[in-house]
Amino acid sequence: MKFLRQFSIILLISFLGEGLRELLPLPIPASVYGLILMLLALCTGILKVHQVKDAAVFLIEIMPVMFIPAAVGLLESWDALRPVVVPVIVITVITTVIVMVVTGLVTQIMIKRKGKKDERVSK
Repeated sequence: MKFLRQFSIILLISFLGEGLRELLPLPIPASVYGLILMLLALCTGILKVHQVKDAAVFLIEIMPVMFIPAAVGLLESWDALRPVVVPVIVITVITTVIVMVVTGLVTQIMIKRKGKKDERVSK
């Protein structure tokens, strides 16, 4: 029963994200709206982590299974993808490296800021 309640909460927030996508004329996917709503609910205390944790862990554990249909679709479309596979791979590698570098730099900046803030507080 606990999983059903937690999963229902996650589905409700996803449904609200779908509603926001229909209401707002922005080119943002409904899943992003749902994630923002979940973040806001968790940050404001409207929703506690323990209220969705078990269902969320389960969904994360089965996430790789969700990629199987997409992979099969790519295999079925191989004739159309063959001419562009090299550029797609190059773009994917380059953008992945850029994201990793930017993430590392932002993390280092945040760690330095936190260290400076901690020094000011301890004085």
